[in-house]
Amino acid sequence: MLRLRSMIKKNTYRYLILNVILNVFCYGQQDSQYTQYLYNTSQINPAYAGSRETISAFLLHRNQWLGLDGAPKTNNFSLSSPLRNSNFGLGLSFTNDHIGPTSENEIAFDVSYFIPIAENYKLAVGIKTTANLFHLDVNKLTIYDPTDPQFQAISTEFSPNIGAGLYLSSEKNYIGISIPNFFETYRYNDNTITIAKEKMHFYLIAGHVFQMNQNLQFKPAILTKVVEGAPLQTDLTANFLFFETLTLGAAYRWNSALSGLVGFQISDSWFIGYGYDRETTRLQRYNSGSHELFLRFEVLKKTKITAPRFF
Repeated sequence: MLRLRSMIKKNTYRYLILNVILNVFCYGQQDSQYTQYLYNTSQINPAYAGSRETISAFLLHRNQWLGLDGAPKTNNFSLSSPLRNSNFGLGLSFTNDHIGPTSENEIAFDVSYFIPIAENYKLAVGIKTTANLFHLDVNKLTIYDPTDPQFQAISTEFSPNIGAGLYLSSEKNYIGISIPNFFETYRYNDNTITIAKEKMHFYLIAGHVFQMNQNLQFKPAILTKVVEGAPLQTDLTANFLFFETLTLGAAYRWNSALSGLVGFQISDSWFIGYGYDRETTRLQRYNSGSHELFLRFEVLKKTKITAPRFF
């Protein structure tokens, strides 16, 4: 969540802050938000990297609050794979976020280690390292005093970070906890004004797959995010997989949005999906919803069962 800190004395600074508020509506997000996080779990939990037991590439585009000037736009590419002849998994991801006059580019590297703890269960421990480049383009702001030297240049801030996660899974169940970034970092901090502070986020995910009949599987799932200074966020998701090919589902982001989900297994390797969010808050008056499109490609082993995994 973009948060405003520090006492602001100059009217120019107040106006800058007001612009940021209007662009992100006070409830603006810090970590990228995904409706289809079920297929991009390593983004929030590094212990998931390599858990699909094959090379997996994922590409996503999210256009949030369509029609609202300055609304978030997110692009993400990730690649993960188990490390041959070991219990290690590796992951690499690139994320680009645009919100109002700001943009962030982040690269993350994940390492996971899988520990068999029962006949059907394994526990993964993951470490995430990230490098973030935050960019504020003051030319996109309306400024009272254009001659103020504070706004004569584009501001860029670099910040590294580290996070960790746990992921317990079997063929039908999973539960995970994670903190993608341990360190709280500032954005546009020049000892005079601080536009935003990146807070620590805590994630809890869980899900189960029910085999309803030979051609139908049902997967309920939950994601809970806790961050200081923001309301508790919970996503409840229900997906149905028909004939191991078509996925249909719905999701509810508590006190925030309703979503429709669809996915199609084009081939053994290719999977495409789409999600649509409709706000349930007053913000719905000012936008026509959020759209999310993703594509996943996996390199299948000759011995791999061709039936797609549900998570």
